[in-house]
Amino acid sequence: MPPGGETVVGKGFRFVSQFLASLSLLLATPLAADEFRSPSLTALRVDWRAALDQLRTEINAHPRVADDFIFAPRRSVPRFDPRAMPALVQLNAISSQFFTGIARSPVPVLLPFDAAAYSEAQRNGAPATLALSRYQSDFNSVDMFDAGPAGYSATFSFEPGAGDGMPSRVFARPVEVQITGSALVYDIADPSGGKGEPVKPLAALYPDLRKFIREGYVRYAFTRFGVAYVVSIQCLDSVAKPRRLACKEAYPVAERFLKALHMAGGQRMRPLTDIASNILDRPLARSADFSYRPSGDIIPNTGYRNKSGHPDVMAYAQIRFPLEKAPAFVRSQSYAKRDKMESTTAYPWRDNFCESRSFEVWQCGGGYGHQGEDIRAAECPPPGEGREGCDPKQRGVVAVRDAKVIRAFKDQAATLQVNSRTEHIRFRYMHMNPQAMNADGLLNGRIVSEGEKIGVVSNYLDHPAGTSMHLHFDVQVFTRDGWIWVSPYVTLVSAYERLIRARGREIGPEIAVAPQPVAHALPEDVIKPDLREGASGEEN
Repeated sequence: MPPGGETVVGKGFRFVSQFLASLSLLLATPLAADEFRSPSLTALRVDWRAALDQLRTEINAHPRVADDFIFAPRRSVPRFDPRAMPALVQLNAISSQFFTGIARSPVPVLLPFDAAAYSEAQRNGAPATLALSRYQSDFNSVDMFDAGPAGYSATFSFEPGAGDGMPSRVFARPVEVQITGSALVYDIADPSGGKGEPVKPLAALYPDLRKFIREGYVRYAFTRFGVAYVVSIQCLDSVAKPRRLACKEAYPVAERFLKALHMAGGQRMRPLTDIASNILDRPLARSADFSYRPSGDIIPNTGYRNKSGHPDVMAYAQIRFPLEKAPAFVRSQSYAKRDKMESTTAYPWRDNFCESRSFEVWQCGGGYGHQGEDIRAAECPPPGEGREGCDPKQRGVVAVRDAKVIRAFKDQAATLQVNSRTEHIRFRYMHMNPQAMNADGLLNGRIVSEGEKIGVVSNYLDHPAGTSMHLHFDVQVFTRDGWIWVSPYVTLVSAYERLIRARGREIGPEIAVAPQPVAHALPEDVIKPDLREGASGEEN
């Protein structure tokens, strides 16, 4: 078994832990009709001795630098002092030149970067002009890297034609590979979780590795050093095309990436603790205006193949509402004509997370859904004496939390990632103008503060005026299957109540009494859905 591989005892302990976590959710205090809960998270225990064993093996493969690393622990300093593990301090010093903040990771950072080979080349006088890809199995320099108290995430790309022995492919663009390692995993009642097939060529390296296609990504999940790691590539399980990556063409790239993973850094820190689900506090005052329909109560027959929505009482994070000002309205943009409301800018709010789209969403009954919620700002009031000026094209969008931005220059979406001792969660914004975001520097690595203005409500989808004026907002949490979409509806209700400082009124669902047209058939009475609304770039 490779260093850090999971033992039978480890697997048994993990199963018992997951079972108890799921049981605790089932046995939680019953909720009143309109109460909200916070999520439950499991903290994983990191085996740093196994991580050091793997690092020693990798370093010893390069004798010229092997003696430079100090593996003997220093017992004269506190246990969680970085100096207690000198080899990690030395490794972080090398890797931090390319992966800023790598020492902030509380889990061993696995990357396709061979630090020992790089150090040996420098010792041998290698020219500084050598491309970093030489030490990264031909993967380009990292596009995004984030390390924090919960773990780390990184994104690399692989050019067409790169890499000796790689099969040719039809897809003509670089393949983007993502990896996340986390000591925090969200406990969600996920019937699809934990599935997958083994990868025989990699069984010796990763005994528990499982491959599966889920929510638009081929994913490779494994456990090492007690930590959950997931490597993923966005692809379609279909015929290869120059502008569309087929999953079959992604497999060799992912396997090359997995074979190239080395210990690149990280630091032993105080262990994280499990987080129990709790009933959330809500404002005592009642709003005279704000009302909302229950989670999962989508417009009848707008779900994939007539499926209903998914009730979810979880507020996955305590956030600032993403629009700068109230009033604002969570309402369907694609099926508004089917609702009985006369306006899309009126209460009550209505969930649209499981509306029919071509995106895989595990929480939705048919397996497909919208991935997030559409939010509209209020209409500008007519000008009048004493009224504040209002420009419908300047409705502010703000950061929901202190977070790090994940967004490449060409991306239409902007994602904010929170990486703390109690959360590992992502919030994605869509339909803001990419040129405006570029001009504002809303790009990979930027740190934003909660409430900071990051854009305006717009209508960009591939081009200006590609959709209606609204913000698409969604949430992903990290699980043992990787980053998974969860319903943000209750999270938004909870955030809005804090914004207006009053509790909303839940309005019960109405039952459809007559059959209605199937949503995915797109009859004439339906505004055409944004087929790529849930995308994070033009491929999706």
